[in-house]
Amino acid sequence: MDLSGIRIIDAHIHQWDPFGTPRDFSALAKLFRLLPVPVDAAKRLAPRRDREFVGDPVAYLRPYLPFDYRADAGNAPVEVVAHIEVEWSQPGPLGKAGETAWVAGLPLEAAPRLGAILAGGDPADPRFGELLDAHAAASPLLRGIRTMVAHHPDPGVRSFTDAPGKLATKKFLDGFARLAERGLSFEAWVYSHAIPDVTALAERYPEVPIVLNHLGTPAGIFGAVGKHTGTNPGLRRQLLVRWRDDLAALAARPNVVAKVSGLMMPILGHPIPPRGTPTPVPQLLDRIGPLVEHAVDVFGADRLIWGSNFPVDKPVTSIANSIEAIATAVTGHGGGPTELEQVFRTTAQRVYRIAD
Repeated sequence: MDLSGIRIIDAHIHQWDPFGTPRDFSALAKLFRLLPVPVDAAKRLAPRRDREFVGDPVAYLRPYLPFDYRADAGNAPVEVVAHIEVEWSQPGPLGKAGETAWVAGLPLEAAPRLGAILAGGDPADPRFGELLDAHAAASPLLRGIRTMVAHHPDPGVRSFTDAPGKLATKKFLDGFARLAERGLSFEAWVYSHAIPDVTALAERYPEVPIVLNHLGTPAGIFGAVGKHTGTNPGLRRQLLVRWRDDLAALAARPNVVAKVSGLMMPILGHPIPPRGTPTPVPQLLDRIGPLVEHAVDVFGADRLIWGSNFPVDKPVTSIANSIEAIATAVTGHGGGPTELEQVFRTTAQRVYRIAD
């Protein structure tokens, strides 16, 4: 797949240093740095729901910084990246602004350069407006907020918030108006059963751009995860049908775009290949192709954004294979150079206001 003419924007990467910055997984990373045991022991010591989500714990137990991303990107023509918040745990109502200041100080001036920061924050917090201002003061590249609201009804699937329905609570909805006041977008990361909550949010706040992360993360759609999710073909078929219908309803909201990212996350039920041997593109296409094709049908390429979701997707794929698999799915579904340019560059450029 020839993408050499496209200056790609990777609109979804994570960077962290669990040793030097406060992350929810910092304590575990520091522990394993001290223990005289192989890193792979984390697979046996961590709860099953965590093992299934991360697939391979290595990335979470080490820093992932611009040098690491550039090594993973290799020769892929990635010109710009967007950093997405990840489990920053500095205490205090304005603590999450520390991540924005930290990211702004990373060496990301040269290719790929930093084009946008999607920071952490909770609209339900009474000081949410102050936090947004603190993020903006930390970097002019602030473009939006992501809140960890992914909750799954299967107790064996890792949730990132204590209770379901966070997007529909009164405090969250009232605080969400602060985004509209400041012209910021919202990164919606939910498991697929909660896509209707994103649709309702988009209906209530049509002036706020909403970016659905990872096409709604249909956990277990490719294989069994948790206690009872995706455990047989019939359940996976039901999951696919509901996902298709809910994604189509969401796409009817013009203020929503979707990321064809995170489709290689282990929690979708992918088999984990041996470390260092990414899943071949034909195998990826067999799984993710129908999802990408449906997304193209309901959103159109001009409302889709590619992101590698590295290093979270790294146990299953490489950045090069992710690019090739998504590009092949788009072109195989009738897309051409214009559609590829939209998915891999211009939609992200428009939504995140990334300068040329």
